[in-house]
Amino acid sequence: MTSSFPERDLIIVRDLARQVMELAQSEEYERRRRRWRDVNELRRPDRAPVWCRIALAWREILPDDELQCEDSACRNVERSLRRDLYKASIGDDEIREPWWGVRAAIRPEEPPAWGMQTRDSVGSTEMGGFKYHHPIEEPEDYDRLRVPRFYHDAEATARSAAQMREILGDAMPVRVTGYPPLVPQLQNYLEALRGMGPMMEDLAFRPEMVHRAMAKLTEGVLNGMRAVEETGLLTPNHHEPMFCSDPVNDPPEDGPARLHNLWVAANSQEFDTVGPAMHEEFLLSYQKVLFQSFGRVQYGCCESLSNKTEIVLGIPNLRIFVCSFWSDLEEVIEACGTDYCIMWRQSAAQVTLPDTLDEHREHLEWGLSRLHGHPYQIVLRELETLRGRSDRLRNWARLAIEMSEKWA
Repeated sequence: MTSSFPERDLIIVRDLARQVMELAQSEEYERRRRRWRDVNELRRPDRAPVWCRIALAWREILPDDELQCEDSACRNVERSLRRDLYKASIGDDEIREPWWGVRAAIRPEEPPAWGMQTRDSVGSTEMGGFKYHHPIEEPEDYDRLRVPRFYHDAEATARSAAQMREILGDAMPVRVTGYPPLVPQLQNYLEALRGMGPMMEDLAFRPEMVHRAMAKLTEGVLNGMRAVEETGLLTPNHHEPMFCSDPVNDPPEDGPARLHNLWVAANSQEFDTVGPAMHEEFLLSYQKVLFQSFGRVQYGCCESLSNKTEIVLGIPNLRIFVCSFWSDLEEVIEACGTDYCIMWRQSAAQVTLPDTLDEHREHLEWGLSRLHGHPYQIVLRELETLRGRSDRLRNWARLAIEMSEKWA
């Protein structure tokens, strides 16, 4: 059968896919999975997992002009697979499953989802800065907020899966995966619609408008959750970094998974400066409605939650408490004890900007001496630049693993 893709592109992509498959099925990746599973099941691992997530720094590590494929679809696959191979070279606890996932196309019946277009750019910079237009410009514009309903575009899903099978051939299996089209990031959706400053004013001076908006946003996310669950395509996600674990609530071997078989991750970054009482009233009380359908919850990101531990620990099915660089680690440890896994987030700036990692070594020594005896992960995220230091992430991974072994 003649392929619609250039033969040279297929050779490149399939060779990369075989290399990734070998990694995914290796004993080393299985040891890493066991480490993640143990810590997230509150068992004692051989050491804490160490993991980093690269953001805009990919443009320095793997610029587009280094890709070899000509066809755009093949280039996208090539880019993803080369990133997998690069992550493997860092030496952190990267894991990957031995298959390619094609996300089921769950679409709003009437786009845009909220009845108003969000994330329309009105300016950006070469370094990644951006500015959006926020469609709720006046309080009365809240009335335009619409609750979306969703459907499964089965033809689009089938086309995407067929294309990937054609590209990968027998080098890597392809699976259709399903996850809700919207997540419990209600504050993120509201900020995209209203803007950060006006949203804060509304919390203080127009609370009834915020409550009505949050109710609509919650209903919209619920509609998306129900829509994908009804397709029978929900896919357990306990194999991914950060929340790799034992299967959640015994998902069926044959037949569709349910939401209670899945992890969900959410945070409150846009509410960082909002006090605990308002945080719970205007955000967390609505997020909890969504969390209760899932089996396990990871909460937090870059915001400080050390003065909100009481309300966060009230989340049903919470398993991972994210302690950012700006949270008080000792307060989080005292609140969580050994009942939750603490994801200890590192500062990307502390890792990438200084000439050496000496300051970071002291930081790790201080933190791990306090985390000793508690379930925890060491996670470095949002890496926007390596400032030309191509070995920095490898050096960081070696350092973090050395320290985690010392305090295992």
